[in-house]
Amino acid sequence: MNRPKPSRARRLTGEVRRGSPHLRMKVGFVLIAMVLSLFAARLVQLQGVDPQSYAEMAAREGSVPVVLPATRGQILDRDGNPMADTIDGRMIVADPMVTSKVAPQLATILADKLGVDYFDALERLRGKGRFQYIARQVPAAKAEKVVGDIKEQFKDDKGRLFAGLSTERDPLRVYPNRTVAANLLGFLGTPTADGSARALAGLEDTFNKYLSGKDGKATYEISNGAQIPLGNNTVTPAVDGKTLHLTIDRDLQYYTQRVLQQTVVNAGGESGMALILDSRTAQLLALADYPTYDASNPYEYDPKLYKSSALTDPYEPGSVEKVLTISSLVDAGLAYKDQRFKVPGRLYRQDRPIGDYWQHGTIRLTLAGIIAKSSNIGTVLAADQFKSGQLRRYLTQFGLGARTNLLGGGRGESPGILPTGAAWTSQVGDRIAFGQSLSVNAVQMIAAVNTIANGGVYISPSLIKGEARTDSGALVGSDTAASRRVVSEKAAHETMLMMERVVAEGAGVAPRAAIPGYRVAGKTGTAQRVVDGRYDGSTTVSFAGFAPADKPRFTIYVVVQRPRAGSGGGSVAGPAFAKLMSYTLRRYGVPPTGAKPNQTPVEW
Repeated sequence: MNRPKPSRARRLTGEVRRGSPHLRMKVGFVLIAMVLSLFAARLVQLQGVDPQSYAEMAAREGSVPVVLPATRGQILDRDGNPMADTIDGRMIVADPMVTSKVAPQLATILADKLGVDYFDALERLRGKGRFQYIARQVPAAKAEKVVGDIKEQFKDDKGRLFAGLSTERDPLRVYPNRTVAANLLGFLGTPTADGSARALAGLEDTFNKYLSGKDGKATYEISNGAQIPLGNNTVTPAVDGKTLHLTIDRDLQYYTQRVLQQTVVNAGGESGMALILDSRTAQLLALADYPTYDASNPYEYDPKLYKSSALTDPYEPGSVEKVLTISSLVDAGLAYKDQRFKVPGRLYRQDRPIGDYWQHGTIRLTLAGIIAKSSNIGTVLAADQFKSGQLRRYLTQFGLGARTNLLGGGRGESPGILPTGAAWTSQVGDRIAFGQSLSVNAVQMIAAVNTIANGGVYISPSLIKGEARTDSGALVGSDTAASRRVVSEKAAHETMLMMERVVAEGAGVAPRAAIPGYRVAGKTGTAQRVVDGRYDGSTTVSFAGFAPADKPRFTIYVVVQRPRAGSGGGSVAGPAFAKLMSYTLRRYGVPPTGAKPNQTPVEW
């Protein structure tokens, strides 16, 4: 059967084209060639004609890692007042893929506005990756102002804000009381390259791990410099640092520092220390050094001040140590307060004669009189009754020759020097009996004297309320304080009665340490200073005591180094002791006991 031929109209429709594969292939190749030419033109534009604008656009896409800083723990005084605190701050970060092309201009502005090092900033602005620290712990308002101004100044030609710099939360450490307890607190320096705290001194350093916490981390997807809300974002939260509670009373510390400064300056001294201890618990309520520094501006001061001399600097204690010698004699049953001694004006021993600070012929003193008049000769005569090694064993129990463990042996605490073995010759033993030829630190010494105030029981002193672990792993604090009996309660009481005569008008050498209405027990100290292995002619003067003497509440120790010639513990440190004790008793509402001071005879 013959089929009819298609009409002209049907030949012109797609029906005919669908039947033409060669034609379809030609049309397809033409279309592909057109698309490829468009891609090629675009590639030429990206790589050759306008590379910078498109590189910046690409830089605005991707993911950015961000540190989530932990908030450093506070350091609080015993009543919860902040001694070191953390406030709102910012870190300024750069995206080098954006900032590198204008790095010199940015580095100049940042160095001028923030004080950062120009060359360090320049290197970071040109650095690798998408995230570089430029500045850390900048006050929030200042950081936002600087970055905001830069964003405006470096807008692109389409009016979009510059996306190369941004700010993130970065808590800022502050010391609201400035010089108060700076010798203890220390400070934080410029953060390390990874942003972690750089603790440079004091408790900030000793408890850095405890206070620091652990930074978190977040990774954000960004587009055009902004976070994509529903992007692939991951967050590891920060763990904030722990709070460190001190036994220090902030206001009492401030007053102690003022009194100490006045005392050292008025005496023409080189330096000084003043410590206030709760007699019942051995918690330090104040620990002052002079000179000191401002923890909020430490770089304006000599780095030698970034410590507590009361812990780090050993010295010979002088006659304050006689309290330990005499109480040990009484405890051993070798002496008693009314015991009588004929005290010559000079005592000739093996290597050199021993004298007293004042000229006298033979005088008749009781044991109480030896303490009240601070007689070196009388003390040596009384100490002759010790058996070999006996005094050293007592002094060791009083804590001499060993660190107090106040901060776990940290912060450079000196153990002092207590001779042993062949070094303890008879001549050395004589001098140790009245406080020379051995050395202590001030915390050791106040803890030893406090043993008498606490009825003969030594309590290790504490600066941390509760407990905390140092970076070296030591657990310290009032909850870990150790105690031991050193002398009997009877011996401690009898020693207190002898110490009370030190401040009695007409009986002792320190009437200016007395406090009207209160019974006070105390002891003066004047010692030759050892410098570079020899006595240099200067002195250390001091006063240690407690009140109320018959019901001790506070123990206070004041030390002045290198006062003007002729100064003594009673005339320089005694009045400072009286000021500090009066203030402390009033502050804590401790009333007089109502009992009258004892009248143990000092002469016979």
